[in-house]
Amino acid sequence: MVCLGNICRSPLAEGILKSKLNPDFFIVDSAGTSAYHIGELPDHRSIAIAKKNGIDISNQSARQFIASDFNDFDLIYAMDTENYQNICSLSKNKSDLLKVKLILNEINPSENLSVPDPYYGGNNGFENVYKMLDEACNKIKNNNS
Repeated sequence: MVCLGNICRSPLAEGILKSKLNPDFFIVDSAGTSAYHIGELPDHRSIAIAKKNGIDISNQSARQFIASDFNDFDLIYAMDTENYQNICSLSKNKSDLLKVKLILNEINPSENLSVPDPYYGGNNGFENVYKMLDEACNKIKNNNS
């Protein structure tokens, strides 16, 4: 799960998907394409909306997406088109590129919609992003069951 700073959307997506998949079979992680927040906790509003929905993301720590992530993960979900492009720019080959997907294409195939950045959108922004990511993660879970 990848967004820009790894403090809002991608930590939520990580927590949501982790809550739906068996940890014995799946590894879910998140990162940001920028180095702005390395080592920081998720935004307090992301933590709050996750907690409201029974998910604890308070132990996550922001990190930057790196090229070796292509070796470590089978699928890489970008939260938006800009981060999608940033991830793809680090790919080494076509196999890497095939791993990268826009997360909302899980529920809106080929529409290439972006998860809006809730950082400046107030509390409703975080609620709306949670709902989008929860729906997408349900689809990912169903595709991997």
